[in-house]
Amino acid sequence: MHKAEHQYYEAIFPGTIAVAIVMMLLGISLDDIHNILPGLYRIVTMQDLLITDYVYIAGPGATLINAGLVMIISILVIKLSGDPFNGFTVVEMGLMAGFSLFGKNVFNIWPIILGTWLYAKYQKEPFAKYASVALLATSLAPMVSYMALGSVHASLLLWAFTGIAIGFLLPSLSAYTYKVQNGMNLYNMGFACGLFAMMVVPVLTAFGDEPDSVLYWATGYNLTFSIVLSLLCVASILAGFFATGVPAWAVWAGYRRLLTTTGRAPNDYLRMFGAGPVLVNMGVNGLVGMGYVLLVGGDLNGPTLGGIFTIMGFSAFGKHLFNILPVMLGVALGSYGMHYTPDYPSLQLAGLFGTTLAPIAGHFGWPYGILAGFIHSALVLQTGGPVAGLNLYNNGFSGGLIAIVLYPTITAIARHRRPHLRDNDYFDQFEGNAPIDLSQWRTHGQKQPSSYPQMPKDEELPDEVT
Repeated sequence: MHKAEHQYYEAIFPGTIAVAIVMMLLGISLDDIHNILPGLYRIVTMQDLLITDYVYIAGPGATLINAGLVMIISILVIKLSGDPFNGFTVVEMGLMAGFSLFGKNVFNIWPIILGTWLYAKYQKEPFAKYASVALLATSLAPMVSYMALGSVHASLLLWAFTGIAIGFLLPSLSAYTYKVQNGMNLYNMGFACGLFAMMVVPVLTAFGDEPDSVLYWATGYNLTFSIVLSLLCVASILAGFFATGVPAWAVWAGYRRLLTTTGRAPNDYLRMFGAGPVLVNMGVNGLVGMGYVLLVGGDLNGPTLGGIFTIMGFSAFGKHLFNILPVMLGVALGSYGMHYTPDYPSLQLAGLFGTTLAPIAGHFGWPYGILAGFIHSALVLQTGGPVAGLNLYNNGFSGGLIAIVLYPTITAIARHRRPHLRDNDYFDQFEGNAPIDLSQWRTHGQKQPSSYPQMPKDEELPDEVT
């Protein structure tokens, strides 16, 4: 393999560290230095049930420093475990940084990571195979915080036991739930964690606990965060065009090809198109997410910034302009049909995180994306109740239910095709850093390892990969 083929993978580690440091420096510059440590203390001592906006309870300084620290911890977990870098690494960093603004912190993620490490030891497999699961399973970090700080039985022993149990059980559960969604819900771990929380909440209730959703929601930061986000997104676009060693015209051509993909998981855009188009995609999608919040009269704060960071992360793994806009429009339309408006906090988040259903718009067309967003706007308001605010990826839980229903229905009725699972994919963490050689698949019918679903034969593969 040529050295150039490694370049945009190896740049992920220093790039992520740099972004984390920038976030922490921004935190220091946006707040009084004397507020930082008290703010971090408030963050780690919160129960973190949805929606707990760290900007509201601790200020922007401590919030951004917490996000930077969690981001550094996460990339070190991936690096030290030996999990190879790829497009999904960018997803993990977007998720961890985003949700560290409202639910994840340096206190509540460790027991879950430890639990997944123990699961790998139990299976006698390398932790690298499950490192990504360990990070994404921190969706249930509020459950860990609740058992340490909010439960009537609260203790550090329960904190450790709960987190280890979550980390130990989620790898097998998430592997199963992935199969039933046919790649139409990008937040598979959110669906798995939602099912897990639905079983745990009644047990907690039976033992005298009553966890429930909360609403801590910061306002008044639109101008500040608009400037910061705009600079970040524009920098990403410019870096994509001029800082990847590829001519700008080639980056633009790659980005145009990226816009023709369905986004159906798994789709590693970094491997398919290279770093330039992905950085452009991240910047464009970040601006679109920010524009949506401002257009509906919403608030830029911890949760909505988390949604935008998540969109930017998944810009390396399935989301692009053409498949997220229909879902956003569907959520906005759905909100007007209820006793709410799109600026209602949960619906602001639905408009951002609801883009987990982007593959439906990409695979079946924009009208179905609008339909998925419309349904999501109603369903997501109800799925939070059964999990009592303990699952941070609540939109992923709702998206999974919608994907399971819509995919076979649209396939069998509207498209008159038999539902099928994917045959080949564009993502294999065990191949290391090698870009996929599509020519071998066409010529020799090469298959991916059986542990991954495969691409359907009736979907055309891209003509070339950068």
